Amino acid sequence: MDIVTSQDVVMRARALVLHDLETTGCADPATVSALEKALADRGWWVDQWAEGRDFVVGLVAQDVQDALLETNGRWPLCRACDHLEPHALYVHPDLGGPDPTWCCEHAGIEVAPVGRL
Repeated sequence: MDIVTSQDVVMRARALVLHDLETTGCADPATVSALEKALADRGWWVDQWAEGRDFVVGLVAQDVQDALLETNGRWPLCRACDHLEPHALYVHPDLGGPDPTWCCEHAGIEVAPVGRL
C-alpha cells in the first residue's frame, strides 16, 4: 500500500498548477511566489484535515487564480470557446476536487483538467 503524505499532495499540486502557469505564459517570479504562498497555506490545511487531500490541487489552483486577479488580472483566460470578450476559466467542482477541471462558464464546457492546459 502506498502512503501518500501531505507533502506529496502539495508537491503534486505545485507541479500541476505550475504547468498551467507555464503553458499560459504566466510563470514569472510574482506568480510563482503566489503559488508558493498557496502551497504553504494548503499544506497546513491538509495537515489539519487529511481527508481533504483530494481537494488540494483544485484549491491551490483557485488560490493562485484569486491572487493573480489582484495583481495580473484574470487567469487563465479561455481560448476554447467562441465568446469574444476575454474571460477566465474556473475550477470545477467549486471545492476543487476530486479531479478538478478548468471550465468555461460562458460556453458551459470543460476545457482541461488542472495541470493539462
